[in-house]
Amino acid sequence: MELDILKLFVDVSNQGSFAAVARTRAADPSTVSRAISGLEDELGVRLFHRTTRRLSLTEAGQLYLARVEPLVQELDAAHDMAQDISAAPVGKLRVTTSATCGQRLITPLLKEFRERYPAVSIDLLLSDSYIDLVAERIDVAVRLGPRLDNGFVGTKLTPVRYLVCASPQYVREYGALRTPQQLSQRDCVLFDLPDYRSSWLFRDEADIDTVVPVHGGVVISNVEAIRQCALNGMGPALLADWLVKEDLAQGKLVNLFPDHRVTATDFETAVWVLYPSRTYLPQKARVFVDFLKAKLRHRDA
Repeated sequence: MELDILKLFVDVSNQGSFAAVARTRAADPSTVSRAISGLEDELGVRLFHRTTRRLSLTEAGQLYLARVEPLVQELDAAHDMAQDISAAPVGKLRVTTSATCGQRLITPLLKEFRERYPAVSIDLLLSDSYIDLVAERIDVAVRLGPRLDNGFVGTKLTPVRYLVCASPQYVREYGALRTPQQLSQRDCVLFDLPDYRSSWLFRDEADIDTVVPVHGGVVISNVEAIRQCALNGMGPALLADWLVKEDLAQGKLVNLFPDHRVTATDFETAVWVLYPSRTYLPQKARVFVDFLKAKLRHRDA
């Protein structure tokens, strides 16, 4: 039995779809389906219940996965270890992050990384939607927010400070805000996450926290688009420091509450790099993580 067929079985089990596995492997779904059918014929058991909407493991499939998946992981780790001993970093690295974070923080670094490690190719998946890191076979993920624990190891790259910003045009037209509570009477530009579109949390210089309800007629799922709306004078917006640093310096945006810390979820927000919590981290992933640490940990905020 070929190892690649076992890896294919594990991937299909985790993703529940021939088509999804085919996309990650740049293969045809029918090829994946035939390979799994061949494995079932060889074993003499049905591994998957097949419906028009989704695959699910049979009882035999569940038992087989429980035995096979750890073996596949160990073989992958052994392969990586043997390759890393005598060779420079090599191979394809699957990386994911949000669209704006990727455009602003990650893609400007790719040229230098590739010059330093030309044998490592990068598959960069930019998405503002939820991505199953295991199912998509992600090697490294860059995330923003409080510390995340989803079976991956997390390392903080740099803290993130959030600011409530608006354009000078907006301030001239609607007036400055003296207190955060006045935001409740303004039409804000909101991020399409439950914790971000209902209230913002402020902390003053005396460390007193105040929850301020917010509302707005525009809710957007992409922070770059929210920034653009703020620049266009559409209202106050909660934006990360790394996204608006240049706008503030150039006077295109104004920090409405410079004497307050503000967040939507947690004041300990940061840029995190996540990677699988397994015993051995492949050299290609290790050098990328170390590279991001060196480049982003001491950035000017």
